[in-house]
Amino acid sequence: MSADASPEFERLLRSQRVWDTELPPFAPDTAPAGPLPLFEQWFAEAVAAGQPEPHTMSLATAGADGLPDVRTVMLHGADRQGWHFASHAGSRKGRQLAERPYAALGFYWPVQGRQVRVRGRVSTAPPEVAHADLHARSTGALASALVGRQSEVLDSTRELARASEAAWDRAAREPDAPAPSWTVYVLDADEVEFFQGDAHRRHVRLDYRRDGEAWTRRLLWP
Repeated sequence: MSADASPEFERLLRSQRVWDTELPPFAPDTAPAGPLPLFEQWFAEAVAAGQPEPHTMSLATAGADGLPDVRTVMLHGADRQGWHFASHAGSRKGRQLAERPYAALGFYWPVQGRQVRVRGRVSTAPPEVAHADLHARSTGALASALVGRQSEVLDSTRELARASEAAWDRAAREPDAPAPSWTVYVLDADEVEFFQGDAHRRHVRLDYRRDGEAWTRRLLWP
């Protein structure tokens, strides 16, 4: 036990269990030639299995200093262009992606003991795509985008409350209101790994690597 950790925390930590459920099989030799169809299949199976918020993912970036950063964001789409997510261009992640347009995504679906890791170069979609993306979502999403100033220093929660109230009012009055800093990012993957947990710790890891216009597949030791 760490010298600074409380015994109660240590007991609670050690009492947690992983994958306390029946895990599905995964035969990598039957996997498709490219990662996108398998990702769509696993996503649908996660939804069917009752995985809460399967569309949330970890987004890892790095800025000009090379230091890593990570946060949880929402997947907005996945297609031949890549994996789509959105944020404000002036946010911390937006600034980091402008400095180093490369990122990694991590999906974790514990209900089936599955993970998907995605890495690749990130580009920005045209402004009209970002506008359509934002206005296909809820009034709350638009209001949050209209508040803006993401990652800036906040003087008080009262200031946030005032800005949010004004943004909600505008979003209700102008459902097509623009939020110029709202940006859709597209990660064009050059590597996608699928991880299937196994009760006997014989986990299956299938790694796709881009090879020109095609993909090569390989198994990795767990």
